[in-house]
Amino acid sequence: MAAMNNKIIIILIFLALVSHCYSQCQLSDLKIEQKPTGVKVQGKQEWQVSITSNCPCTFSNVILNCSGFQTVEPVDPSIMRNQGRNCLLANGNAVSRSNPVTFRYARDTSFSFKLVNAQITCS
Repeated sequence: MAAMNNKIIIILIFLALVSHCYSQCQLSDLKIEQKPTGVKVQGKQEWQVSITSNCPCTFSNVILNCSGFQTVEPVDPSIMRNQGRNCLLANGNAVSRSNPVTFRYARDTSFSFKLVNAQITCS
């Protein structure tokens, strides 16, 4: 009976740790901020995009909806790679509070990037 109780306690502790990890961060903890740089590229406003997080977990394989995105200033594909309707950030590498992703593009108005998905990993 004591061995069974120990197993149950271990399982409950494991489940509590796993659920705590997943409750620490959500996709909504990734923030997309854009601001004009004041620079014109081929007559278009240049915009700087920063994808950041203040939560303790990392986000990898971050996917943005970038359907219809066009720019006269190419974005380095290692930072944001177009995959049809969606774009992959940082070649799928981690985005975290110590490792934000930034890039610039140029067009008349800012583009409304939307988060589609990411893999969340907590330590």
